[in-house]
Amino acid sequence: MQDKRYLMIPGPTPVPPKVVAAMTTPMFGHRTQEFQNLHKDIVTKLQKVFQTKNDIFVLTSSGTGGMETAVANTVSPGDKVLTLVGGKFGERWSELAKAYGAELIEENFEWGTPVNPQIVKDRLAANPDIKVVFATQNETSTGVTNDIESIGKIVADTPALLVVDGVSGVGGIEIKVDEWHVDILTTGSQKSLMLPPGLAVQSVSDKAWQVIENNKSPRYYFDLVKARKSLGKWNTAYTPAVSLFVGLNTSLDMMLEEGLDNVYARHKLLRDAARAAIKALGLKLMTDDNCASPVITSVCAPEGIGADDIRKVLTNEFGITFAGGQAQLKNKIFRVAHMGFADKMDVLIAISGLEMALTRVGYPVELGAGVKAAQQVFLGVQK
Repeated sequence: MQDKRYLMIPGPTPVPPKVVAAMTTPMFGHRTQEFQNLHKDIVTKLQKVFQTKNDIFVLTSSGTGGMETAVANTVSPGDKVLTLVGGKFGERWSELAKAYGAELIEENFEWGTPVNPQIVKDRLAANPDIKVVFATQNETSTGVTNDIESIGKIVADTPALLVVDGVSGVGGIEIKVDEWHVDILTTGSQKSLMLPPGLAVQSVSDKAWQVIENNKSPRYYFDLVKARKSLGKWNTAYTPAVSLFVGLNTSLDMMLEEGLDNVYARHKLLRDAARAAIKALGLKLMTDDNCASPVITSVCAPEGIGADDIRKVLTNEFGITFAGGQAQLKNKIFRVAHMGFADKMDVLIAISGLEMALTRVGYPVELGAGVKAAQQVFLGVQK
């Protein structure tokens, strides 16, 4: 029986022992000065990560709850919106927009490729009444990181809002909310922020508030106007996940102590090593180098071998968990996460296990080739 486990999926991700320990702090009331002080500290630290002076809300919900909050507060029935879809989570923006009665313009991009900013510009020019553009920073289902900076510059020249899903990216991939004109950025706790599931974090611009205050969609728990009223007292509208707030404060301390530039450089290094290893094993990557995610690497299964067969061997024999493909990519790709509490040895363990699993399923592999390629990246050795 495999007792030791290696979790390498894009959420939930491993939680640092320091964060786990913090969350065992004896419970305290959420309507106390102690909580208010904690809440204020967290928001101040999040503003550094988000690179924003905007209001930031820590909501007790999943990342999808954060996404729904963004839609519920900006989309009234009949509003025209643009969703930029290049994977499963771009599709989620479309599904949410439909649920709130939007008139949907869905722009689809081939899975594994990034959003083309010029197409965004063209759609906005042809539809000047678009109210909101919904984008994805890091498309977890494919391993693509989109150019939010370029998209933000385009949307900023129009009345439309730019709402970004940063659920898997924020904390592992840099984003500059104010400089890049992101009106609402939402993320989740269980990915690059190194926490268990249960929190959504959201920043809101002045431009967005003008829309939110006049929005007609019904909402109760996800009402940002209520949340802002409570935030003025460093409180929350409803009962927060107090232990997760404590953990978030600690995980943010860890990131700021490491230095945000170092955090982002670490994730890029892990990506580069993982991609070099996959290429050395003769496998095909889902994405090109120019849009490859720093936090997750998507790999096409070899011809004639199911990705899920490889994953089963990894889990059953070696205790390593990779993520599978979603929708049309099911059983065609596997995904290796290196986000949050991840380092060089995590990548080496993943690649070593992958080499053995590939051997088990009959794919000809030179054992050690992938590990060597990753090691060379980590050591700065040129091939």
